Amino acid sequence: MTLARRSMVGIVDIGTSKVCCFIARRDADGPKVIGIGHQLSRGVRNGVIVDLEATSQSVITAIHAAEEMAGELLQSVVVNLSGGFHASRIVQSEINLNGRQVDDSDLKRVLNLGYHTKEAPGREVIHAIPVGFSIDGSRGIRDPRGMSGVKLAVNMHAVAADSGVLRNINTCLGRCHLDVEAFVASPYAAGLAALVEDETKIGVTLIDMGGGTTTISVFYDSNLVFADSVPIGGNHVTNDIVRGLSTPLTHAERMKTLHGCCITSSTDEREMIAVPQIGEEEDTQSNHVPKSYLVGIIAPRLEETFDMVRDRLDQSGFDKLSGRRVVLTGGACQLAGVRELAAIILDKQVRLGTPLRVAGLAPATSGPAFATSAGLVHFAFSERAETPHPIRSSIGLLDWRGFGLWRWLRENI
Repeated sequence: MTLARRSMVGIVDIGTSKVCCFIARRDADGPKVIGIGHQLSRGVRNGVIVDLEATSQSVITAIHAAEEMAGELLQSVVVNLSGGFHASRIVQSEINLNGRQVDDSDLKRVLNLGYHTKEAPGREVIHAIPVGFSIDGSRGIRDPRGMSGVKLAVNMHAVAADSGVLRNINTCLGRCHLDVEAFVASPYAAGLAALVEDETKIGVTLIDMGGGTTTISVFYDSNLVFADSVPIGGNHVTNDIVRGLSTPLTHAERMKTLHGCCITSSTDEREMIAVPQIGEEEDTQSNHVPKSYLVGIIAPRLEETFDMVRDRLDQSGFDKLSGRRVVLTGGACQLAGVRELAAIILDKQVRLGTPLRVAGLAPATSGPAFATSAGLVHFAFSERAETPHPIRSSIGLLDWRGFGLWRWLRENI
């Protein structure tokens, strides 16, 4: 039975900071999560597995908790990819029609030609999304069947990942006795959960701020048109605090959560923070520093992050296409002042995104940090997951329904 036709699915979100497993079933009103497990992530750095044994232990602990809660056993899962994928690109393929009408075989031929465009050695395509057809240079055609011309072309948005990264995730989940049904880039999944329909139509940038990476996706005309990542996340902020204030990692994380901010205020100099020192066991040995010291450590790292995001968008050419709307997801976006700082650096309207259209989430798992996990559930239940073929596994976000092409793609590619 294909993923989209199942009544129950499982997903695993492997991040640098946490591993999360959701088990969900299909209800009349949409997906409902019936099992949740999340665990501190180990063996993952910048979104990539660096210790298979440690990561496998984290994954299997999260899966066991979700299975216990749901009373179900998983055999396969949809899994995210938060690192190891490259800036996406638009690929065009073209075939000759010799003046005749486009039929189903022509459509299938041009789509398959686009998917099989060669990637660099050591890379594999994880998403191949048709974003528009053209006939003899006339663009914006949704369904070319029945139209006549000399040349039929399709633009496809391709996202490729390192083969080694994919194999390591497969091996990790294999040790947990699970098969991988599909790989999904984290910013794509987060967009499926946190964006509303109007945003994806008029243009929006989603920035998923994780522990080890910050990933980017641009949606326009109801399509994913760009995806990329920068190798900076919330853990880098924590490490900066450790080095800057000579405090243990656990205390640095606590200070970031309780007192951290990336926007200065007039009271920062007067507000004092206790800073336990590395190697000191007694609280009496703590230093006391003004909050402005902490803000002075956090702000430059987040400014660097948004500067890199802005540069990637400028280089891609999709900055203007994405409009003036930005949605932030991921655990690192919950730091005080991040929304305001992003608005200043990116010069756009910014909001925080939380999981939408998924029932059964606990309060602790309904915030921005779990947008990717919820998006994986949407992906698993959608038509884009009906087969492992990358073209069919990625077409679901396109607005083909009114043109009769959606069902044909689902059944023939």
